[in-house]
Amino acid sequence: MSELPTTSLMNQVQQHDRDHGVQEVRISVPYGEIAGKWWGPQNIRPILCLHGWQDNAGTFDTLIPLLPKNVSFLAIDFPGHGYSSRIPNGLSYQGINSLNLLIAIMNEYGWKKLSFLSHSMGAVLQYIFAAVFPDKVDLMISLDSLKPQVASPENIINRLSTSIPQQMIADARNQQMSEPPSYTYDEMVNRLHEATYKSISRETCPYLLHRNIKKSLKYPEKYYFTRDSRLKYSMGMHFSNEVTVDLAKQIKMPFLFIKAKQSPYFEDKKYYEQIIELLKTNNPYFEHRLVEGTHHVHLSNPERVAPMITAFLSKYWSKDEDVVSKL
Repeated sequence: MSELPTTSLMNQVQQHDRDHGVQEVRISVPYGEIAGKWWGPQNIRPILCLHGWQDNAGTFDTLIPLLPKNVSFLAIDFPGHGYSSRIPNGLSYQGINSLNLLIAIMNEYGWKKLSFLSHSMGAVLQYIFAAVFPDKVDLMISLDSLKPQVASPENIINRLSTSIPQQMIADARNQQMSEPPSYTYDEMVNRLHEATYKSISRETCPYLLHRNIKKSLKYPEKYYFTRDSRLKYSMGMHFSNEVTVDLAKQIKMPFLFIKAKQSPYFEDKKYYEQIIELLKTNNPYFEHRLVEGTHHVHLSNPERVAPMITAFLSKYWSKDEDVVSKL
């Protein structure tokens, strides 16, 4: 673990996990380990929690304590995020590769199905997974993001021409093993707050920073970000509208989508509206809710979304005791 500043906020974050009996988890993968946080009973299959791009498992720290105590949750760090291992040098991060990771987690614990609670990039990934493997998902909850974005061919080409050279520069820096730029802890908070267009409140920044920074060896009073810088140049998950429509037709399980009113759609809103109407028509278990807040409302204002999630779980979640805890 990183040596972190002894500010009152960080002490609060460290005490937070102890108070809630959170267990750190490590899952072996060919290139290292996937780290996670297990909340709640260990003899039942947990709801798998997937975070957003460049975030980590800490994004659920303020929300999960407000959810039913008889439900378990496993929040993981995606590769290159949080405490999880980076992918090997010379490769680039592509979100869709994590479909394999979800299967690997199922195999690790012997689960026949997955339940999801996901935000942003994680929500997009679970949408694809649930459509491709509908027999492996029994329920899912999406926070602010619904599906893969629809991008024009021109946009995709332009992004590739820009991102590939930048990714290679970041990869070369990784191989040199040089320390990234460092900042004071307060500067870290400000950078994270501003980089998310203030979606993450300053008060909740420490929940993400806890798994995302390390003390500088050069400057004793400063810290640097530990997430893999190659992540900044990943392409995301972009499909044609025809593909996202066909994926939606396969999603028949209970599905709660919570959209923050003050958060952008990151694409033409008509594509979202089309999928929402299709899900309402084809899936009697689909629920769409709106909430006041920004992209990280589940972290900065968890009390706004927790009642919606609790009500959904009370209808559709059931205990799966056919699990052998590996904690």
